[in-house]
Amino acid sequence: MGEDNKIIRFDWAAKRLLRNKANFGVLEGFLTVLLDEKITIVEILESEGNQIHADDKFNRVDIKARNSKDEIVIIEIQNTREAWYLERILYGVAKTITEHISLGDKYNTVKKVYSINILYFDLGIGLDYLYHGQNSFVGVHTGDKLVINTRDKDVLVQKKPEEIFPEYFLIRVNEFNKVAVTPLEEWVAYLKDGVITPGTSAPGLEEARQKLQYYSMSEEERHAYDEHINAIMIQNDVISTAHLEGCEEGEMKKAKEIARKMKQTGLSIEMIEDMTGLTKNEIENL
Repeated sequence: MGEDNKIIRFDWAAKRLLRNKANFGVLEGFLTVLLDEKITIVEILESEGNQIHADDKFNRVDIKARNSKDEIVIIEIQNTREAWYLERILYGVAKTITEHISLGDKYNTVKKVYSINILYFDLGIGLDYLYHGQNSFVGVHTGDKLVINTRDKDVLVQKKPEEIFPEYFLIRVNEFNKVAVTPLEEWVAYLKDGVITPGTSAPGLEEARQKLQYYSMSEEERHAYDEHINAIMIQNDVISTAHLEGCEEGEMKKAKEIARKMKQTGLSIEMIEDMTGLTKNEIENL
């Protein structure tokens, strides 16, 4: 792809551009491909990742949207490793559910939530680049799935628990190493390398190729974007160095030097604890 057709990263687009209603088609295409059903976004909801000022966190970006079925979709992009990541996305889903039900409401107003996590770090051990999980109840002795009978406007309706409980998607971007053939593979190729083939028929990608052009941004926006990419590269380099040097030397002095650099990049105390082995007090006193 020529330099003139350079396309901006999805995480930057999610923070700056995809919240605009005129660009909903990009997100709708991505969700349609991932969830294997037509998705229409009604609105973007307030979320922790909606900050757009210069000193906001670049490590994580999230979008929270409501679809036409009145379900909530959380899309989260995580650039570098974070300790207890699964616990955090569980908390995020639980918080979202409680935010969208009022005290005194009937439980049938609980929203179905999709948690979609685009990960640029190694999470766990597995052979696939895409993992999906959701709740279902399986008979311990029979192996059958439980179906629940409920009443909706005095009509008896059968529902599967997975129609109610949250769904989780983990996209391990770094593990994708295939030639993109299917629409899903084309999307993951873009998430990983920022490449979109002209003329693609994957929902949302052609619109992304047209609207997310690097040189369509103002000079100020391009500068901010370049700084964002540079910050990610520095942080990844610091974390890699911390791991290598920490393993090889294991010296307290070196660990503190590394921790100090990690603090300067804005990493959380918990992450620095996990990567260096230093205590919270030792890190805070650096």
